[in-house]
Amino acid sequence: MVFNKPRDRPVKFVFSVLLFGLLLLCGCSHRYVITLNDGTQIGTTSKPKANGGAYYFKDAMGNDRSLPTGRISEIAPASMTKDNKTVRY
Repeated sequence: MVFNKPRDRPVKFVFSVLLFGLLLLCGCSHRYVITLNDGTQIGTTSKPKANGGAYYFKDAMGNDRSLPTGRISEIAPASMTKDNKTVRY
């Protein structure tokens, strides 16, 4: 696609805005998996944040939850987990 004509400039602008919006939205939708010391895995819709000895996150249903740091062995993006079959969402 070549945008040489002046009337094509609005098309180029709209295309650029849509592409930027798509890239921005793709970067915001990460799921994480919290692995507990007993091997249980919990899926989250937001990145867990540490605050005062606990991790706070939103579960798959959108509910706010927290877990003490002593119960967590690993926090990883869902794409990096080894076994996606045992994840509870």
